Amino acid sequence: MSRRHKQLPEAPVEVNISALSHDGRGIARIDDKIMFVFGALPGETVKAKYTRVHSRYSEAMVTEIIHPAKDRVNPICSHFGNCGGCQIQHLSSSLQIEHKQKFLEEQLTHQAKVKPFAWLAPLQGPVNGYRQKARLGVRYVEKKQSLLVGFREQNNNKIAIIESCAVLDARVGSKIAKLRETISLLEAKTTIAQIEVAIGGEEVALVFRHLEPLCESDIKILTQFGQECQFSIYLQPGGVDSVHKLFPANGETDLTYMLNDQHLTYCFHPLDFTQVNQDINQKMVNQALDLLKPTKDDVILDLFCGLGNFSLPFAQKAKQVVGVEGAEVMAKRAKRNAELNQLTNVDFYAFDLSKDFTSVPWAKTAYTKVVLDPPRCGAQELVTSISHFNPKEILYISCNPTTFARDAAILVHQHGYQLTKVGVMDMFPHTAHVETMGLFQKWLK
Repeated sequence: MSRRHKQLPEAPVEVNISALSHDGRGIARIDDKIMFVFGALPGETVKAKYTRVHSRYSEAMVTEIIHPAKDRVNPICSHFGNCGGCQIQHLSSSLQIEHKQKFLEEQLTHQAKVKPFAWLAPLQGPVNGYRQKARLGVRYVEKKQSLLVGFREQNNNKIAIIESCAVLDARVGSKIAKLRETISLLEAKTTIAQIEVAIGGEEVALVFRHLEPLCESDIKILTQFGQECQFSIYLQPGGVDSVHKLFPANGETDLTYMLNDQHLTYCFHPLDFTQVNQDINQKMVNQALDLLKPTKDDVILDLFCGLGNFSLPFAQKAKQVVGVEGAEVMAKRAKRNAELNQLTNVDFYAFDLSKDFTSVPWAKTAYTKVVLDPPRCGAQELVTSISHFNPKEILYISCNPTTFARDAAILVHQHGYQLTKVGVMDMFPHTAHVETMGLFQKWLK
């Protein structure tokens, strides 16, 4: 039997907002049920329209602010509220990072039962035009004979109607309307699925995922668009291996970014994972070096190393660095980056780090320090078996406070480490996304 959708009340309701949820929504209580209200802040009285009703809670969006909070600011983007790319533009930048640190602190206190010895000052940078990696959805609406290009809407999977984006690098964010107009001219406009944005150095790359072959006139239109906007245009007719450069026809498919403080250059494919915010990435690497303090006596293991973002700066100061990454193509990319920067004391291996690693050759080396930079799911399997390496120090970089707290509990309560320093990094301003860096050290006997 199909489950019926609950009828949503049509009239907005007046509610008082008592707190802010981890994802930036105001929390109210109505009819003995929690209501999460997008666009509302603690201390406010608002009118909110229901968007979903669940058995234990409901969801809503602000329609009117009756009594605003003193912390409320005007969003930097006219599309805020409709576009789902950002969640907390209505909160000042200083309070955004304060909210993120508070959420991390709650996770450590209540979930992990871990209290850090010291809090690091939050890492912050530019709050506008910071984003250098993004995926834009594309959809042609046949009934309306119109094309949509942008991020998903706030409360569903539909693509939001936007003209610009304040958090994307301005070279792309200011040209969303022109991008939409260009795709509308294509014969293949109904089969363009998405556009990957990747920016490296001075080069702006757009990767068009197309489900059908492009005709000559479409190729000409995209080439002209690249010329006019000074964009590199890539086409992706199939999987990642199918990506190829259309314009300029110079044969170069890789982009580059730099860690200027370390004089390091990295090559990456437009679809590779790289940090979206290079200003924060530089500050993050600097902080990692300051916390772990690698010396010529250290042999460091960098797990989930990607293309060597942390491995190479550590290799400049350590005796030896070993990087391990699940994807073989990324391990090869990291090795190439080491060669590009003439670093000979770093090796890279491909291995699924959710599997038993104890018998593989790289795991038999004695390491003084370990770096963890896992995906959102965390590194539970690794930290559970960390005694295999028994490092003196572990530097953990996380993109999910919940899994960071879970893994911190294992390191502290099961393996005898102490969380000596921890802090948040505002990699994604105006969103609820939280990046964390924590240093774990062994208890002194």
